[in-house]
Amino acid sequence: MSTTPQGIHSLAFRVMRLCKPSFHVEPPFRLDPSDLFVGEDIFDDPLAASNLSSLLSSHVNKSTDSSDMTFANRFLLHHPSDAMGFSGLLVLPQSFGAIYLGETFCSYISINNSSNFEVKDVIIKAEIQTERERILLLDTSKSPVGTIHAGGHYDFIVEHDVKELGAYTMVCTALYNDGDGERKYLPQFFKFVVANPLSVRTKVRTVKETTYLEACIENHTKSNLYVDQVEFEPAPYWTAKILKADELYPADNLSTGEIVKPPIIVRSGGGIHNYLYQMKISSPGSEQVKAKRSSILGKLQISWRTNLGEPGRLQTQQILGTPSSCKEIELQVLGIPSLIILDKPFSVHLNLTNHTDRELGPFEVWLSKNSAHEKFVMFNGLQTMALPAVEAFGSTDFHLNLVATKLGVQRISGLIVFDTIEKKTFEPLADVEGLMKG
Repeated sequence: MSTTPQGIHSLAFRVMRLCKPSFHVEPPFRLDPSDLFVGEDIFDDPLAASNLSSLLSSHVNKSTDSSDMTFANRFLLHHPSDAMGFSGLLVLPQSFGAIYLGETFCSYISINNSSNFEVKDVIIKAEIQTERERILLLDTSKSPVGTIHAGGHYDFIVEHDVKELGAYTMVCTALYNDGDGERKYLPQFFKFVVANPLSVRTKVRTVKETTYLEACIENHTKSNLYVDQVEFEPAPYWTAKILKADELYPADNLSTGEIVKPPIIVRSGGGIHNYLYQMKISSPGSEQVKAKRSSILGKLQISWRTNLGEPGRLQTQQILGTPSSCKEIELQVLGIPSLIILDKPFSVHLNLTNHTDRELGPFEVWLSKNSAHEKFVMFNGLQTMALPAVEAFGSTDFHLNLVATKLGVQRISGLIVFDTIEKKTFEPLADVEGLMKG
C-alpha cells in the first residue's frame, strides 16, 4: 500500500519486493483429445485405438504449430506429466506479501520520470520506519543523481533485516529540479506489517542437580519451514546437551555449534517440533552458587529456510527457570558405620560447607530436644560440640561421637548448627538411619 501527496510531480516511485518466486497455484485443467470424441472403451479394440491415435496425433501436431497464436491447444495433454496439473510457471511477487520476523526484507525501487522533460539534481532517500526507530537505507545527498531524462528511470535495491514485529513504513523521498527550474519535494509511503513466523514454548524441570529444558517450536506461516539449525546458548556457568530419542547417550556439548542435518521439516499452519536439553552447572564454588541463584538458563538460536530457500533467523529472549534454593550452610554425612552395637559409642563423619561469600562461624553443634518422638541416639560425652569458623565457600570435616540406646533401625535426627557470632540457627540435618544391634 502506498500513499502519494497531492500535487503534480514529474517523478513517481514504483516499489517491488524482491524475493523468491512462488508456484502457479491455479493451473489450467487439461484433458486428452480422444476424450472429446470417444470413450475410454475404444482402447479395448487395438485396431480402432491405433487408427484413432494416428488421427489425433496428426491433429495435435497441426494444432501445436509454433505459428499458431490462438493457443487453441493450451488445454491439451502433450505429455503424461501434464496430468499432474503443473503449469511449469513461477509467479513473481505481485505485492509485499507476508513478511516475517527474522527475514531480510529486500526491495527493488524505481523512480520514473513520466513527464516530457528531464529533471535534474535528484536527491533520493529511502528509510524504514518502525514504532521504535527510523533506519536510513539509501541517501544520495552527497552524490545526487544528475539527470533523469523524459520517460527514463533510476533504479536501486535496498535491504533491511527485520528485527521487530508490527507495522512498518518504507519512506521514499525525492528532491529535484523540475523542467521549469522549480525545486520540488516528493515523499511516498509504502506500508506493510511484520508477523511472527514461529513461537517457542518452553518447560523447565529440575531433578536433583540436573535441569531439563523442553523447547517446542511451532510454525505460524503458510509454508513449511526447513529448520537447519537450533542451537542453545547456555548462560554462564551452565553446560547444555541436546537429548535425542534415537540416541542412547546425549549428543556432544552444544558449545561446538551443532547443526541439524538433514533439516527438520516443521509443517505449515501449526506444525511443531520438540527439543530436549539437559543442563548442569559447570563451575564449582562461588560460580555454582551464582548459577543456582540466577533464573537465567540461556537462549535459543534458530535458523530456517522456506520452500524455495528464503533464509530466516531468530534469537529468543533469555529463557528463565526457577532459581534453585541454595542454603548458606550445608551439613552432609560422609560416613556412618554399617553396624552399630547397642550402648557402645560410634563415630559419624560429617562435612560442614559454607556456600556464602563471607566467613561464617564459629559454630556449635548439638542434638535438638524439641521432638515429638523419643530419641534413642544421643551424644556420647559433651552435649555441645564447638567448630571453628569456615571461610567463604570453604568447608570443614568433623566427627560426632554418639551412642545408641535401643535395638533396631533408629534415626539420627534433629542435628542443629548454631552460628555463635550471628546468633543464627540453621536448618537441622536430614534424618539418617542406622541399624543398632546388641
